[in-house]
Parts: sequence; structure tokens; C-alpha cells
Amino acid sequence: MRQIARRAARIGLVLAAAFLLPACDGGTGGAPSGTLKIAVIPKGTTHIFWKAIEAGARKAGRDLGVDIQWKGPLVEDDRDGQRKVVESFIASTAHGIVLAPLDEHALMAPVDQAMAAGKPVVIIDSGLKGKNYVSYVATDNEKGGVLAAERLAQALGGKGRALLLRYQIGSASTDLREKGFIETIRKHPGIELVPKELDQYAGATAGKAQQVSESLLSRYPELDGIFCPNESSCTGMLQALERVGRAGKVKFIGFDANDQLIQAMRDGKMQGLVLQNPLRMGELGVKTLVDHLRGKKVEAVIDTGVFLATPENMDQPEMAALLRPKLQ
Repeated sequence: MRQIARRAARIGLVLAAAFLLPACDGGTGGAPSGTLKIAVIPKGTTHIFWKAIEAGARKAGRDLGVDIQWKGPLVEDDRDGQRKVVESFIASTAHGIVLAPLDEHALMAPVDQAMAAGKPVVIIDSGLKGKNYVSYVATDNEKGGVLAAERLAQALGGKGRALLLRYQIGSASTDLREKGFIETIRKHPGIELVPKELDQYAGATAGKAQQVSESLLSRYPELDGIFCPNESSCTGMLQALERVGRAGKVKFIGFDANDQLIQAMRDGKMQGLVLQNPLRMGELGVKTLVDHLRGKKVEAVIDTGVFLATPENMDQPEMAALLRPKLQ
């Protein structure tokens, strides 16, 4: 009888220990149970580009049967706001985070915290210093800058004065676009870059970009060409050119698209738009994180493609789809 009692006691201890074991949360020992909850955090929520990222992310959510939780700052210079969004998702029931960091340095600590908390992070759109994340899903931004420079040099016939209006300090994606543009345009000795210090920044909104652009156009009345590296800087510059009566007289290459920029290209006010594939970026960002959470191997870097739209090819089906991505 004593032997039977001891055996029963041992079985009871084993069962009790089993009930006390923590459920798997995906951070230490396998895929989480139940419906996955994926937080997707953009740089901002107003531009068409981010609406397309959201559409791609939600498509992936439907296809994969996961819950997409979309939240980000309103404008693209609210670093503190984006950091707080990341921290709120770390404390939530989200299983992982897809993040487009506003600043390559400022978002390092929150991402480190997320990874340490067992909430893996996939970076999209714009790079982050360090390597403490699962994967980087983005455009080859430097190549995009190269395409812009080559197109502007072609439009200028290899000579003239060209202006680069930069975006904002700390934005890794636009830094690379600007780098590709500068290095390539300097291969054309007949083209002079102004201002020589190359430190003119548009800021995060089209309104701010228009103010800066109007000042630059007044300062450089004999400009022949312009490059702006994102949607808001392009929109602000276009509005400034129209206001001072120089739209169509200055060769203008932009990056990303909205209805106003597309119409400007059709009207001869812009000679090219470098395009990304935000639908694919949002979709692959979520898919990559879900694959990781489900134990699949993922690539460290995933290139989502870069393209050049011009007045000559803008109505071709593939280019038209990139210019006006379906957001539904």
C-alpha cells in the first residue's frame, strides 16, 4: 500500500508541474498558439505611400489568417510618438512588430526592448542601425537615387545647375537615395550641384517643404534641374514651382507618387518619378514576420524593387499599377 501511495504522489507532482509550465509565446520555444497578432507601425499615416503599406499588410493578414494591428504617428517627424507606439505594443498581446523606423538611431532602443521581450521585429522601408531584428524588407534606396540622377542628367542633356532638396536628418531610406543621387550626378562633369554644402532639408510635411523650396528658388533663380527624395518634399517643391511660375521650366525628378505628382508628370512639369512597391513591402513585411514566428527560416534582407516612371511609360499597365496602387 505504501508503494502505491508513493507512486500516486509522484504522478500528482508531475501533473502539477505540467500545469505550471508557461504557454509558448513564440519568443523562446516555438510558434504561438491561437491567432497571431501582428503590430504594423509606419513612419506616418497621411501619405499615400503609407496607406499602400497598410493595404499590403492587411492583405497579408487576410491571406495568412492573422490579426493586423495598425498604428503610427500622424506626421513623419514624431520620433517620440513612434517610440511610444512601439513600447505600447511591447506591453500588449501582439506577438511581433513590423516597423518602419523614423530614425535609424532613435528607434534602436525600443527595438532592442521588443526583441528582449520575445516580440520579434521586422524592419521595413528604412534601415535601423545594428542588426538586432529579424529581417529588413525594403527598396534598394541607393539604386533609386542612381535612377533619379541618370534620368535628370538625361533630361538636362548632361549640363546645367541641379538642386538636391534633402528630406530630414536621421531618415536612413532618404539618406541612401540622396547618396545614390549625389554620387551619380557627380559623374556628369557638365552638371553643377547647388548648394555646394548640400544641407537643405525639406522637413516632414509638404507645407514645410513648400516654404523651404520657395526660399531656394528665390536664392537660385537660374536652376535647370531638381531632385526631391520623397512624396512630401516633391509635393512641396511642385507647389513652390507652380507658385513662382517655374513649373515645367525646370527639369524635375521625384520619388514616390500621389495624384498631384502624377498629373504634374502628365502635364510636363515633372520628367520622372522613382517608384517603390509599397503594397508588396507591407505584404512581405507581415509575411516574413509570420514565417519567423511559425519557425520558418527567413532572409536577412528582402529587396522589394525600384522602378522609374516617365511620361513615356506611365500608362503601361505595370507602371500604372505602381503609380496608383489599389488600396482596397
